[in-house]
Amino acid sequence: MTTLKELHTLIDRLPECEWPDARQFLLKHLAKHDPVLHTFLNAPEDDEPETEEERAAMEEVYADIREGRGYWISQEEIEKSLGSCPSVASSLAQPGRGRPR
Repeated sequence: MTTLKELHTLIDRLPECEWPDARQFLLKHLAKHDPVLHTFLNAPEDDEPETEEERAAMEEVYADIREGRGYWISQEEIEKSLGSCPSVASSLAQPGRGRPR
């Protein structure tokens, strides 16, 4: 019988360049048991053209970033958070996770 310790040992032995593939494999396996995660991982890419309203909203965000307003979360922090949480949605929904820029 495979134990959690054995799984941790296998993961610890993986070269860092293989971590994204291992993560994707585990997410796909978990999705078999989680209908929400399954739906999220298998959702089609948004291919609709950007609307004027969306374009204006993004420009506002970019202006906030340029002018040092608001909060930001680094890619590293997002990946760290997603890697340690069982649910993608729960890790993104936590208020106050960002740092002032």
